[in-house]
Amino acid sequence: MPRFVLLYHDCPPHLDKPSHWDFMLEDEDVLLTWALAQHPTALEAEGSPIVAAQLADHRLAYLDYEGPVSGNRGHVTRVDAGTFTWIERTPVRLRFQLAGIDLAGEAALTFVNGDAWHFARVRGGG
Repeated sequence: MPRFVLLYHDCPPHLDKPSHWDFMLEDEDVLLTWALAQHPTALEAEGSPIVAAQLADHRLAYLDYEGPVSGNRGHVTRVDAGTFTWIERTPVRLRFQLAGIDLAGEAALTFVNGDAWHFARVRGGG
């Protein structure tokens, strides 16, 4: 079963990029990755979206990694991890069932435009 991880990426001031949460889904030999503007459990109600920016695919090593990011790009801390099951997978919508410690239940990433997506809880858990 594929795994997911949620990392808190603490960005240093010189990056001119706010700290954020990296949400990563295992996809064969890479991690599909999005930077979330808020922690996913901040969702107050089903369907309340969080702004997500799609990032380049990351190495599988991040499934188990915590520590400094190369190139002086900050530090990542694992916030949650677990497994997931694909429910729907199209170019504009990814729906999955998460089985993590805090992130549990159905969620979706929906394409908006450019590299912008929305992450939302669809039904169930955290």
